[in-house]
Amino acid sequence: MFNKIFKFSQEKLNYLYQNSLFLQNIDKFILPFIWLTFIGSTFMQSDAIGFYALIVMFLTLVKMLTKTGEKINFKNFEIWLVAYFMIVVISLFGSTLFALSLKGFFKTFVYIGFYFSVAQYLKDNKKHIPLILLSIGLCVSSEIIIGFLQSFLHLDAISTWQDTSRINPEDVISRVYGTLKPLNPNLFGGYLICGFPVVLGSVFYFAIKKHYKFALGWLCLTLLGIYTIFQTGCRGAYLALILILGCTFLLSAKFFWNTYKKLYITFTSAAFGLFVSAFMFVSALRHRFLSIFAMRNDSSNSFRFNVYHSAVEMFKDNWLLGIGVGNKNFREIYGLYMKTGFDALSAYNIYLETAVESGIFALIAFLGFLVILSTETIKYIVNQVQNDKNDIIFASISIIAIWAVLFHGFVDTIYFRPQLQFMFWTYVAILSTLLTKTEKV
Repeated sequence: MFNKIFKFSQEKLNYLYQNSLFLQNIDKFILPFIWLTFIGSTFMQSDAIGFYALIVMFLTLVKMLTKTGEKINFKNFEIWLVAYFMIVVISLFGSTLFALSLKGFFKTFVYIGFYFSVAQYLKDNKKHIPLILLSIGLCVSSEIIIGFLQSFLHLDAISTWQDTSRINPEDVISRVYGTLKPLNPNLFGGYLICGFPVVLGSVFYFAIKKHYKFALGWLCLTLLGIYTIFQTGCRGAYLALILILGCTFLLSAKFFWNTYKKLYITFTSAAFGLFVSAFMFVSALRHRFLSIFAMRNDSSNSFRFNVYHSAVEMFKDNWLLGIGVGNKNFREIYGLYMKTGFDALSAYNIYLETAVESGIFALIAFLGFLVILSTETIKYIVNQVQNDKNDIIFASISIIAIWAVLFHGFVDTIYFRPQLQFMFWTYVAILSTLLTKTEKV
């Protein structure tokens, strides 16, 4: 249906396209606004970030309505994504708080619209994948450096979720939070986790191209990134970082195992030893990490358990269509279920949040999208020939970043913030481009 509309419009507006330099070069305007979306994420409020994303969507729509041959071809995982979106629409109209749900729905619309816009852009500009990843890497690197500098300033605590009642004051981490709005160490940790695979992947990208000075520079940023993630005090980020390093070890073996087996084992063993030593000998980090397993003895854990219990009860009463998408809508309904003194903005678990907001079928569709995307990406990486090393690196960066965000999402809902969403869907768009059998380059 959509392609018929595009074809009809393209036929009617073909004369306009042929006589407009702006329309013929519209991709040159789309790319800067993609960059501005990432740059704005580092210091702007959500509305301002979304404004740039809306411009990307608008320019893409204009392009598809005027440029002959532009159309949408849904891949297998995108069919599940469309199904998820349609269920969210149904949930919106079934919500008892329609006005609040509409605000949350509009955010979802912008995120998914941005994904399809970037995917459509990359379909015709696959060669610009490195430029888009570089823009993400530079933004994240700047935040890494800012967080690193903040770690020496002994910042005043802006988050009260760190339980210090059982910790020596000297072992309390001065949590860094970068420049992201709102200022929050957990948001900062989630943002770094989402972007860190690009920083780490850049080391491999430049090493394979034999640009060793650049590779060394990105390696230094990688080490700084690990340190800064530690300094966020975000325990979900700690777990996601372990996942990133583990997945990187497994996927990088595709390049180095046969040729550099001994060197590879030595390097990875040293990195693993350094990582473990940090937890063993830095008491503040060790106490923070071990608090993950303190269960009810840690106030932050106990708070989350209470929220999980209340959110499950919300889901039981609204399992079919949910309560409507959006954190404001969630907070209104959550007040009917919460334990006294345990107010919350979200379910602190993205899968539980999805089920509560949009129902069981939305969760199934979302999981189906993720499973098929992951399966097809792994097949792509495993089956790629060695001549396509760049594409393997781009695919590996994207899928590892996606997995890291989703893993972090088991214990937090930072995933729904625009700073992560626009990066997350860009990774999906990159994979969509790489998984396309026939591309325009």
